[in-house]
Amino acid sequence: MTEATEHFNRIAPDYDSLLPEHVQAHYRRKRARVIASLLRGGRGLDVGCGTGRLMEELRDAGQITGVDGSEGMVAELRRTGRGEAQVAQTHRLPFADGTFDAVWCVAVLHHVADPERVRATLREMARVARPDGAVIVWDHNPRNPYWPWLMRRAPQDTGAERLIPEEEIVAGLRAAGVRVVASYQSGFVPEFVPRRLMGAARALEGLAERTPGLRRFGAHNVVIAVK
Repeated sequence: MTEATEHFNRIAPDYDSLLPEHVQAHYRRKRARVIASLLRGGRGLDVGCGTGRLMEELRDAGQITGVDGSEGMVAELRRTGRGEAQVAQTHRLPFADGTFDAVWCVAVLHHVADPERVRATLREMARVARPDGAVIVWDHNPRNPYWPWLMRRAPQDTGAERLIPEEEIVAGLRAAGVRVVASYQSGFVPEFVPRRLMGAARALEGLAERTPGLRRFGAHNVVIAVK
């Protein structure tokens, strides 16, 4: 068992409350809209599903399965009834080739960190996607100066993480044999925004995401590929 896995096992019971719920809900909705539009009612795989909050958000979008390397996180997912998942490493997915209509990982690769395991994770995601299926990677954007500050304070981060550049994700997906159809940045609402200011924060986020230059510094890289 790796140090990262042991860490997530320890924090699993408290994981859902580590960051403000109103901010987490905002980002879940953003991600679910994109994924649901690509899943289109089919069969989906959440790689690094954690406690299953995103799976729960996508419950009506298709038949969703999850995998996570932490037994504690999967146990919490099952306890809360958020779906079906199993314990598995991201770079060794226990599914046959071409099983899923859409495969995604959200805020996972920076925990995988090791360059070879990142590449292996992307290969595995591409492998289990069906022909014409979608592969979606949504992860922290190293261009955004906010992440080093937050990650030193976030209980889910240990210091072993590595922010993965957009170019590395794109290159890894192409090497895995899928066609990258979109790569952009999303998100400007910081985790510490008070609930009463969320309306203003969302409005400013929308403006920033539409502003050339500035949008490159969005919180997350979103890379979408088709097999």
